Amino acid sequence: MLKEFGFSQYESQVYEVLVSSDEPMDVTLIAKYSGVPKTKIYEVISRMVDKGMVMEAVSDKKKTYTALPLELAVERLTAEFESNIKKFKENTSKKTFSDDRVWTFKVQSTIEAQNKQLIRNAKKSITMSGWNRDFQVYLPLLEQKEKEGLDVKIHVVGEIEADLSNLYYFIPTEEDVFLEPFQLLVIDDREIIFATAEEGSWQAIRTMSQPFVKVFSEFFYHDVVLTKILGKYNETLMNDPEIKNIVTKLRF
Repeated sequence: MLKEFGFSQYESQVYEVLVSSDEPMDVTLIAKYSGVPKTKIYEVISRMVDKGMVMEAVSDKKKTYTALPLELAVERLTAEFESNIKKFKENTSKKTFSDDRVWTFKVQSTIEAQNKQLIRNAKKSITMSGWNRDFQVYLPLLEQKEKEGLDVKIHVVGEIEADLSNLYYFIPTEEDVFLEPFQLLVIDDREIIFATAEEGSWQAIRTMSQPFVKVFSEFFYHDVVLTKILGKYNETLMNDPEIKNIVTKLRF
């Protein structure tokens, strides 16, 4: 009967004989009535003792054995089964498989569609940066997500009006306006889309690879910090040719 609970056939036979007996039994009697070969009986009994299903005693230098009472065995096996089910559920729910593939795609309308999909599916946070002329299509979704309680942080090159709490924008100089447009979207700190336009042709990557997610998330905060520094110390920094050259290279 114990086979249904993961015990071997011999282990089940030994337990059935002992639990059916009113008196403790020695190895010889257990082997006789259980049908377990004598060459295996000591090994089987030892395993059952280790598993807590059989108890042993020594009297007059002779070992005898008795089974864990049936009601206690049922209680124990039930508890173990429920515990195993709980562990199974926990381990199954926690198990995730990392998708580190990097998808590439082109065309501005496709990039917009993918960005909108990720924004709609966001559960916790949205981090996004890009040029103001490319932001208008996303603003209604971003504002709605913030109203739903998500942490929304936006960095924009150029001025923009939006009903968002964490909005940072950088006013480009004549040196900056010739930089290539870009869009960066980080969703829930687990997936990113990064797109750039070269000679008017957009191309992008989308991935859940954590190294990429981490790098591009840091890229966003690099832009925010640079924007704050320039906003506060722009005149001082730009008057130093060496620092101006370095800062210009850092911009986006």
